[in-house]
Amino acid sequence: MRLLLTRPERDAERTAAVLRACGHTVTVAPLLGVQVIPDADIGSGPWAAILITSANAAPAVARHRRLAELRQSRVFAVGERSAAAARMAGFAEVVSADGNVADLARLVAERVGPGETLLYLAGAQRSGDLAGVLHERGFVVRTIVVYRAVAALGLPHDAMEALKGGIDGVLHFSRRSAEIYASAVHTAALGDNALKGLIHFCLSAQVAEPLAQAGAADVRVAPEPVEAALLALIP
Repeated sequence: MRLLLTRPERDAERTAAVLRACGHTVTVAPLLGVQVIPDADIGSGPWAAILITSANAAPAVARHRRLAELRQSRVFAVGERSAAAARMAGFAEVVSADGNVADLARLVAERVGPGETLLYLAGAQRSGDLAGVLHERGFVVRTIVVYRAVAALGLPHDAMEALKGGIDGVLHFSRRSAEIYASAVHTAALGDNALKGLIHFCLSAQVAEPLAQAGAADVRVAPEPVEAALLALIP
């Protein structure tokens, strides 16, 4: 298939390599860039655990002046991608919930005693209310923004040309990038083809929602919010 991949460049190149190895033609069109917030004020510890819901969180603190202190805490990650990123950043004790925010909250409640303080290394924009759910379960959650996703000003030139020349499907990994895509193709007057004429492969129902609202006709949702499940949708 001829595919358009809209996730941030660092992750996109890795995913593109997997798709190309399967025989697909891939155009990488990052619609979000990751901007690290250096030396974010993480406050005073200790923390019973660190929480991460994105693979961008651990790399964002990889050069933090208190990284050595952070590495002493165990990490609970929403999925294997974010868990792997934490391990690469030097965190030794990392556990994956292999699911979504609700799964992560359940895992923390099972492994950590109520009343403990948790450090949530988060992005400026977040899906779900992890801190709120855990607060209701008796935890103290300190949410620290360590990175922000910055939207592209429009579709990259390569993406515009690919959409005009013929694309079979688009891969969407986040709700925000799906919203940016829908807005960008509308602005570029490509809506009919870029929304209604393609297959949209989405990581979750939440990611798919803005595309369906914008008029996408063929939207396919991964049965689990993990990359492998999304890629398995592609013929």
